[in-house]
Amino acid sequence: MRRADRLIRIVHFIRGRRRAVTAERIAEEFEISTRTVYRDIQDLMNTGTPISGEAGVGYIIDKQYYLPPVTFDAEELEAIGLGISMVRHWTDQRFAQKADSAFAKIQAVLPASLQGELEQITTYSIANQSTLPWSVSFSDLRESIRNRRKIRIHYIDESSRNSLRTLRPLALIFCSPIWLLAAWCEKRNDFRNFRLDRIQTMAFCKDCFADEKDKNLSAYKAQDSIC
Repeated sequence: MRRADRLIRIVHFIRGRRRAVTAERIAEEFEISTRTVYRDIQDLMNTGTPISGEAGVGYIIDKQYYLPPVTFDAEELEAIGLGISMVRHWTDQRFAQKADSAFAKIQAVLPASLQGELEQITTYSIANQSTLPWSVSFSDLRESIRNRRKIRIHYIDESSRNSLRTLRPLALIFCSPIWLLAAWCEKRNDFRNFRLDRIQTMAFCKDCFADEKDKNLSAYKAQDSIC
């Protein structure tokens, strides 16, 4: 890996952590020595990157800091193109518009040498007849997850039983052709997955919820099995 690429990835790596990350952890991630980490961090700080911290304690970065546009290789562009194609066909119009906007921004900053690669993307996703429609707003669900706002749903399970649930929405998970809402269910006092096509109605609650360690997304991911 080129050093310039490594510096960019180190910035992204630190930005993705909620707490200070040690030089040892960075060294492990990028398979370099801690001495190299110290030198890279110092060089980043010297160029104005808002990293703070010190050796032995860890490093954090101002979350408002964004890197200038970077370039992509052909396979990275192929992966991005596939992801945007999937968003277009498997989410909703609002999210698809965001995907198209992101792609336009990428296209605008690509060097001339890579512009032609966008026209040669050959990996696609298409909608098909097995798509299961849903009546609730996909974007409203994303908003409730992002804002940690409780929701109330009317749900029909696989046995056609009706129930009203108050949920802490945590994530949307695509298991083609099904979308699942991962949530903490206050009725069951446990994690549950809810198929979007079985949610009849959804409404925002007035209450928001805290990021409690036994009820959050990290705890959900740590479950061996979710029923």
